[in-house]
Amino acid sequence: MGVETVQEEAMSSMPPLMSLNHVSFMCRSVSQSVKFYQEVLGFVSIKRPSSFSFKGACDHPKDNHISFQCSNMKLLMLKLKKMGVEYVTAKVEEEGIQVDQLFFHDPDGNMIEICNCDNLPVLPLSPCRRRR
Repeated sequence: MGVETVQEEAMSSMPPLMSLNHVSFMCRSVSQSVKFYQEVLGFVSIKRPSSFSFKGACDHPKDNHISFQCSNMKLLMLKLKKMGVEYVTAKVEEEGIQVDQLFFHDPDGNMIEICNCDNLPVLPLSPCRRRR
């Protein structure tokens, strides 16, 4: 089996997505939204990468989107290219750790992010409260 055949077979199979990484919502007030999610759902604020040059609770593009963790970004880029789906790439760096990001839109215009965000540790900004 040639290299091209293996690549074609891999591209026609399921994408190498591992899990949902995060969902980002635009909000009128970051502080009110953070308070709501902390008090109602027990969320904990986490450290944002210092390379982000905009305000937020912890996210990447300044738009609503859904993000998926991916085990093979290059394979997914090949698949998107083959399917004619336009995408852009970005990198986020925090303390020498680099995260690769891939952004594109679904047919309805919803932004999708694919990343290897698990490279960054999730660091709570305050001690986690135990649920009862």
